[in-house]
Amino acid sequence: MSEKDFYHISLKLIIKNNLGEVLILKDRDDGSFSGFYDLPGGRINKDEFSSDYIEIVKRELYEETGLKDVLIDRAPVGIGRAKIKSLDQDGNKIRVFYVFFEAKYLNGNVIISREHSGFKWVNLKNIKLEDYFTASVLEGLKQYLGN
Repeated sequence: MSEKDFYHISLKLIIKNNLGEVLILKDRDDGSFSGFYDLPGGRINKDEFSSDYIEIVKRELYEETGLKDVLIDRAPVGIGRAKIKSLDQDGNKIRVFYVFFEAKYLNGNVIISREHSGFKWVNLKNIKLEDYFTASVLEGLKQYLGN
């Protein structure tokens, strides 16, 4: 019998502006996706177990970008899995299951938190995804684009 695995859950947003560009966040040099970009969002806190997942991802979005004015579709558009640099209590890399949602940017200035080193808006169809993303984010975006 195989052993059950445990995952953290991370909610990510694919935020599109009126030009169809997606907001991507440059990871810090010491981050889990060092050298690559990430999407806004993050893991669910222990005290958020009963919270609506859209409210959770809105909290993460605000913490990372300062944005509040977005319209989030409740239906997931992709999934991904990764092991991140952080270690669990047994010294193993933490496994994270990512759920991606599409959102429409409505208004506001992006103000990057200390979790990232920069941002840009890109058209996903005009870039080579592997040059910008890795692991779970790459997996989720490929599903989103139908690759």
